[in-house]
Amino acid sequence: MSGLILPGLGQIAFKHYKRGAAIILTVLVSLAVIIVKSVQHALAILEKIELESGVISMSTIVNAVSQASTNYSNFMLNFALALMTFCWILGTIDAYIIGKKKDIEEASTGLFKSPP
Repeated sequence: MSGLILPGLGQIAFKHYKRGAAIILTVLVSLAVIIVKSVQHALAILEKIELESGVISMSTIVNAVSQASTNYSNFMLNFALALMTFCWILGTIDAYIIGKKKDIEEASTGLFKSPP
């Protein structure tokens, strides 16, 4: 579940609630930052296009994009994306390890039932 739906859900399914909640919260905050920064960037580009000529052409869009990008905005966007990717990978690997440990515990205690 961590790899396909939302990082942290695998941990919650295996009853590691704090770890799962931390991963989910980090991913959701990162996603919110990405959405907010992307919308701000798009609005700044539209505003520059309107101020220049109001005519939308490929060269106008390219010029507006190059002028609207700032280092701080790009850093925040890249950091949020990297953090979200890291949490996704970490959550998937961690859920896999927890699941493997549970399988080993169940097999050693005889609680694991094989299908008929």
